[in-house]
Amino acid sequence: MTKHTKEILDLLDEHYGKEYVCYLNHENAWQLLIATMLSAQCTDARVNIVTKDLFQKYKSPADFAAADLKELERDIHSTGFYHNKAKNIIACCKTLCEKYGGEVPEGIDELTALAGVGRKTANVIRGNIFHEPSIVVDTHVKRISNKLGLVSGDDPVKLEYDLMKALPKEHWIRYNIQIIRLGREICKAPTPKCSECFLTGCCPTYQAEQKKASKAKAAKGRTAAKSKTASKEKTAKKEK
Repeated sequence: MTKHTKEILDLLDEHYGKEYVCYLNHENAWQLLIATMLSAQCTDARVNIVTKDLFQKYKSPADFAAADLKELERDIHSTGFYHNKAKNIIACCKTLCEKYGGEVPEGIDELTALAGVGRKTANVIRGNIFHEPSIVVDTHVKRISNKLGLVSGDDPVKLEYDLMKALPKEHWIRYNIQIIRLGREICKAPTPKCSECFLTGCCPTYQAEQKKASKAKAAKGRTAAKSKTASKEKTAKKEK
């Protein structure tokens, strides 16, 4: 681990603590699996509103497996992309019932073989349910990890592996939780609140922007000075 990485992790621990927090409400593995599937292109707050009633109506993977597609679409409509989500949830739960006895598997390969489950969703389950160290590369993690200079690129799978190399294993899950909170509260896209951020001292993006702003200000000052000098010279000529 580099000095730069350690500084970032220490500051994150200092400001957000070391507690594991999951922002999606759930009571068990299959509920978290479905909630995470619903969270694609949707806020956790909206998902929590929807699942409050959803999990009262559908009380097991078997209930979801037997659900009517159109009815489930209506139930999850406000989360967006409801047609694909409903179709995948039903197919996923059918596999859970037929292949795993209604239980959620632990392995990354088994999880990603389920309908609608990619590496991001699989790693949410592995980290929060099975406590298997993993890194979830969502929009916040991708954007802020690049800003902080911990990784470089856009491909989520590559970034996942790059972050696994850059961060100590015991920080993987915690880093996810902390960066997501930072992204929601301070380092927002597209207008981050840099003046409120505790990571500016180790953020190369912020430092580069400050340097650029400083150069622009200096250039503006020089232009203004030249303009003022030219104006004085012009006035002096008229007086002669």
